[in-house]
Amino acid sequence: MANMAQAIRMALHYGETHLGVKDIFGEDVGEPMGGVFTATQGLKTSWNTPLDERGIIGMAIGIGLAGERCVAEIQFCDYIFNTIDLLKVAGNTLWSSNGQYPLSIVVMTPVGAGIHGSLYHSHSLDGWATRLPGWKVVMPSTPLDAYGLMLSAIEDPNPVLFLKSKALMRVRGAELIPGEPSDEKKLKSMIDAPIGDRSQWKPQWPQLEKFMIPIGQGKVLCEGNQITVVTYGRHALLAHKVAEDLLKNNRLSIEVIDLRSLYPYDWALIKKSIQKTGRVLFLNEDTEVTNFGEHLAYRATQELFYELLARPRVLAGKQLPGIGLHPNLEEASVPSAKDIQKILLEIAEEVP
Repeated sequence: MANMAQAIRMALHYGETHLGVKDIFGEDVGEPMGGVFTATQGLKTSWNTPLDERGIIGMAIGIGLAGERCVAEIQFCDYIFNTIDLLKVAGNTLWSSNGQYPLSIVVMTPVGAGIHGSLYHSHSLDGWATRLPGWKVVMPSTPLDAYGLMLSAIEDPNPVLFLKSKALMRVRGAELIPGEPSDEKKLKSMIDAPIGDRSQWKPQWPQLEKFMIPIGQGKVLCEGNQITVVTYGRHALLAHKVAEDLLKNNRLSIEVIDLRSLYPYDWALIKKSIQKTGRVLFLNEDTEVTNFGEHLAYRATQELFYELLARPRVLAGKQLPGIGLHPNLEEASVPSAKDIQKILLEIAEEVP
């Protein structure tokens, strides 16, 4: 089974081979590194840029305005903030041109904590991303979802932010990507560059198939009838594990929804689940003030107030300037399994 980095790499290969992607670029994206997480190794259209995030986004906008498809990477989302004005321009181009200039570009960037990256490599972008009108925003939690969402992002006529969790880049999936070999060692020998001299190395790509996940479509990771958890990224897997543990202990039946897309988001799926359970937790690791989950909690309150059995809750990262390097500081800064279980038990005990 592929890990997420391999899944993204295979999706980009499919994109440059079948979907018209002509440029994949960013800092260390080309040879010899192939991206800091190796997600762009061996791609024929990948190339390295200077250390200039504004230049990367500006180049992507120019390529998009020329009618070409490209995938640009900001090496870590922590360094994307000096491009916010350009991202805003990219988002409003179609609208401000009265539909004359669609901008079919993808900007991917690693997000979140979980790799002990300290102050400058642990930021989240969720809330910022959803405040950029004109952009679609996706954030997969599994390799198969990463593959399917990347192909959809490439084909979408709108600019798409592809957020990839830093903590999940080496996590293997439970489902095969269409066309990948079932033996993970064989896949590694085919598409992972060797350590050391890579000057003569060329990947041997499997016969990959087109597999797309519609942007805006969430999925139910596990069904339950007492509390709904709405989440995404690495916390989707964490919430799923907590839900399984609580069910095994005969304590709670939790329904976990993986949004996969932050905008547009699958409100129909969220609404249906809340109507079934009457209780909801919105979970993510972005900072808790002006958090994307707060918007979802507000909408749930406005539209489903008389169907709720408890107040909607948000569990998110602490409102801190950054995340400390020490593992204890990092774990205390973003929701852990212990935090998730604690708040779910509190929600279950709340009386209408």
